[in-house]
Amino acid sequence: MSRKPHIVLFNPDQWRGDVMGHLGNKAAVTPNLDRIVETDAVSFSRAFCQNPVCTPSRCSFMSGWYPHVRGHRTMFHMMRPDEPVLLKTLKENGYFVWWGGKNDLVPAENGFEDYCDVKYIPERKPDPRTNLHTSDDWRGLPGGDNYFSFFAGKIGNEHDEEPYYDSDWANVLGAVEQIHNAPEDQPLCIYLPLGYPHPPYGVEEPFFGLIDRGKLPLRIPAPADWSRKPSLLKGISKSQGLQGWTEERWTELRATYYGMCARVDRQFGLVVEALREKGIYEDTAIFFFSDHGDFTGDYGLVEKTQNTFEDCLTRVPFIVKPPAWSATKPGIRDALVELVDFPATVEELTGIAPKHSHYGRSLLPLIAGETGVHRDAVFCEGGRLREENQCKEMEGPQSPDFLYYPRLKYQWGDGPEHTKAVMVRTDRYKYVYRLYEMDELYDLMDDPGETSNRIDDPELEDVLKALKHRLLTFYVETCDAVPHETNER
Repeated sequence: MSRKPHIVLFNPDQWRGDVMGHLGNKAAVTPNLDRIVETDAVSFSRAFCQNPVCTPSRCSFMSGWYPHVRGHRTMFHMMRPDEPVLLKTLKENGYFVWWGGKNDLVPAENGFEDYCDVKYIPERKPDPRTNLHTSDDWRGLPGGDNYFSFFAGKIGNEHDEEPYYDSDWANVLGAVEQIHNAPEDQPLCIYLPLGYPHPPYGVEEPFFGLIDRGKLPLRIPAPADWSRKPSLLKGISKSQGLQGWTEERWTELRATYYGMCARVDRQFGLVVEALREKGIYEDTAIFFFSDHGDFTGDYGLVEKTQNTFEDCLTRVPFIVKPPAWSATKPGIRDALVELVDFPATVEELTGIAPKHSHYGRSLLPLIAGETGVHRDAVFCEGGRLREENQCKEMEGPQSPDFLYYPRLKYQWGDGPEHTKAVMVRTDRYKYVYRLYEMDELYDLMDDPGETSNRIDDPELEDVLKALKHRLLTFYVETCDAVPHETNER
């Protein structure tokens, strides 16, 4: 394209794909997202990430590579200087790139100059007490059933003279200011990788009270027998110690998470409003998507895992509003899509030819209303080989009091819990190959909650055979990415 649109990448962390009003969730308070889908954007109701934790997913959607292509499978293996990152590509092609929010993408020791013009640092520093990871007064006593629950509930003091202000608010307000001061002769890219609704589950008013608890969808209960589910889930369940929680307590935790999403929706609305006030809304491509989902009480668990692939973890919101000159039929699409399709869509919108091979497919035909199969299957992967000690993620705290200890202690171990695994999901079925323990097979039409593992069901023998072949084809097609540059011999 001869015109380069402005670009907004609005990227909340750990937002489940089912918590949006326009997708039929009556408890979700997402009016700004619902409105833009009704008028100007497309929401992909079956979009999937390629890894269920932060860094591997971000490395994937910023490159168009699956995590296995260059070994981006842990929180501590980020995109290296010789590897492609969409932000860097945009900057090299004339975009003014403003980055406000978390990293989990490039090595912090290398700095951010290659990837953005501004790595935003707010002048007004957030109060440290608003960081629920470091200010943990909300946690119960060690050994209690609220010590590893991540549940904080209502936070802040509505009687404070100043509005609640944390790093997300600081970055959103910084983005609004940057939009108002956008250069007139240069395309702008705003990248907002926010922290919410990543737990701890805590949110201030009015968002805490916005959620009608009676409208929450049913929670997927914990299985009576964990033996046919991944062993990591059984271990986490035991270590988090939430078995005695009443449904009323789970309701409050879930409602708080929904309130966190409602807050992010309000912040999204502020960014859209700023684009309109600046007069560049029509010339802007907006991408709203998350890196992965969250258990939020499903299966009696909280947080997420690194190598299990339940839909609540792998299905994410993915909304795209192209610039006004790009053909768009607003609404909802149920095609299977992946986050690796994000950079391919940006490339087609901007006319930027990638200098590396990747596996994304532009979503513009679907956005324009074309029908047909975009993908017959989607994939997600994680875990490690037993001997991959560099993948144990032991760089962080190893104290039994660490909030993530119930999961990480199994990632540090040598048992089967952190096994390398990969998911293939089609319209109806999900198959998970697990290297060191029982595989999984679910009929999603009959069992959308993935509670009945039918891996050894003779009725699905042909289905299993076809999915294994599809997985083999996937790996042959994507097992590496040959550089575009050749060498002299």
